[in-house]
Amino acid sequence: MSQDAFRIRNAVPGDVGEIAALIRELALYEKEPEAAKATEADLLRDGFGPEPYFRCVMLDAAAENASHAVAGFALYFFQYSTWEGRPSLYLEDLFVRPAYRGRGFGKALLQHLAQVAVDRECTRLQWECLDWNTPSLAFYESLGASVLREWLNLRLTGDDIARLAAGLP
Repeated sequence: MSQDAFRIRNAVPGDVGEIAALIRELALYEKEPEAAKATEADLLRDGFGPEPYFRCVMLDAAAENASHAVAGFALYFFQYSTWEGRPSLYLEDLFVRPAYRGRGFGKALLQHLAQVAVDRECTRLQWECLDWNTPSLAFYESLGASVLREWLNLRLTGDDIARLAAGLP
């Protein structure tokens, strides 16, 4: 695949509409369309304000008329490994629109993030994948990713966070 066939670029505030659309498309693919509640205002505030919570790259694919169309994105942030004393890059979302799949764009996004991780001296590039998403799991494993089956995700949401913060049972 020629680099002319696509470009990966840092998202800018003008991309929030497209980022929101990609998030909704990903939620639909993951069979939870109602779970995608982030608004364009949320994304603008949290990704492009004075202290961004996330970073995002857009993958633009060359179209027939030499313009580019957004084919996918990757949204990520940095964590810190206390054991290793180094940052790690956490990939929150990676999505390539169905019309653009099978062209190496997902791999190109992951390669780009791997280079960001190398440049930032990260010890890990980490993400999650739903257990039923066998095509993605196979793809990630083909790139050398390990499925960490011994680690379980834990989560507090909404009222449970507030109860814990208030010291309530």
